[in-house]
Amino acid sequence: MSRIGSEINRLRTEKGITQKQLGKLVGVSEGFIIEVESGRRVVGDSLLTRIYKALGQNLGDENTYTADDKIADKDIPKKSVKAAPKPVVEVWSDALGSILKAVPVYDYKMDKELEIRKLPVIDNKVEGHAKDKVFYLRIEDEDMSGFRIAKGDMALAYAAQEIEKDAIFLIEYDGKRAVRQIKRLDGDKLLLVSNKGSLITETVTTKSIKVLAKLIRLEIKL
Repeated sequence: MSRIGSEINRLRTEKGITQKQLGKLVGVSEGFIIEVESGRRVVGDSLLTRIYKALGQNLGDENTYTADDKIADKDIPKKSVKAAPKPVVEVWSDALGSILKAVPVYDYKMDKELEIRKLPVIDNKVEGHAKDKVFYLRIEDEDMSGFRIAKGDMALAYAAQEIEKDAIFLIEYDGKRAVRQIKRLDGDKLLLVSNKGSLITETVTTKSIKVLAKLIRLEIKL
């Protein structure tokens, strides 16, 4: 086991995560992490930075490899010349760009960003969805308070047009935008459900509404 591999193994074990979990955090396979920890694979600066970040550590001198750390890998040309190290700010910018996604926060108009929040990127997705379609929606009213969705809460959502059974969506109808639960009825009929202290339902046709986004997670304002 190389020095770098031994240190990664120690930090991972102390943090209580598996090799498979670490691989998902940095975007590589479990087998890759196993090879890194055993010293059979050389780790590049960018990936090493991501591994240390995932383990909650600051990266030290990533160029101080022992002889064991330089074990040749079949995927690395033997005569390759190592590029000069990037400035620290640039290294961290590259690393965080691969791990975290700047997710915008919108109101119902969705015409401008209110703020930015960071979420982890796993397998090039955020919360299992395409990272360029995910955003936060700031709840503007108490129409869904019966669903424990209150004004000021933040709902993680993703852009969608397809209607899923009993899901909650941001929709546009009758010249307004609102958050509603949608239930399918017979034919092209839909039931829009809200709850502001009491249950309210509206029957509409599929052509009379426009689905903008599906809500997938709620962050409650305390």
